[in-house]
Amino acid sequence: MTDHDTKTGPLPSGRHHLSREQVVSSQRGRMLKAMRESMMERGYVGTSVTDVVRRAGVSRETFYQQFTSKQDCFVQGLDEAMDTLSGNLRAAGSRSFRSLLRVYLRTLAADPALARLYLVEVYAAGPEAMARRTANQQRFAGALAEMFQARTGEQRFACLALVAAVAQLVTAALVQGDMDALLALEEPLAALAERLLPVSSRE
Repeated sequence: MTDHDTKTGPLPSGRHHLSREQVVSSQRGRMLKAMRESMMERGYVGTSVTDVVRRAGVSRETFYQQFTSKQDCFVQGLDEAMDTLSGNLRAAGSRSFRSLLRVYLRTLAADPALARLYLVEVYAAGPEAMARRTANQQRFAGALAEMFQARTGEQRFACLALVAAVAQLVTAALVQGDMDALLALEEPLAALAERLLPVSSRE
């Protein structure tokens, strides 16, 4: 069994040679995955700790050893989603907004449960979750401003407005469950970026 399998899949039956850290990591990964999958079906409000532990194949005691509440599990899952998105964007190593946008959209389309957690269910998860998501968007807008040498207040605001537009349009596609529509946003959003961002972004 690979390291990736132990993080999200069931542990081997019978005796195994996994360390305590690997067991805890597996349980955590399965519970976060269970939270995402349950919310795809029931939404944040309709998902309970019971739903999560049943789907993850762990006990309630195990859940509360790692998370203080359902909201804590959600917030940690949100952090994981943001790490995944940020990691994929960094790995792209591109200075083209269109290329970065393509990676972002494809990452979300490849994992609708993660995408829904990050962009849809976050609205129901309380102010802490929203504050984290908002801060992440502001960091991304700041990174765009730096990448595209947006020095004036107007240019920096354009970067923030573009990030907000991406989030809003992607969220609408996710609510409809239409991944084709989500991926089709690349062209109009890239065109919007050309109108809003400095000349240096038009690559």
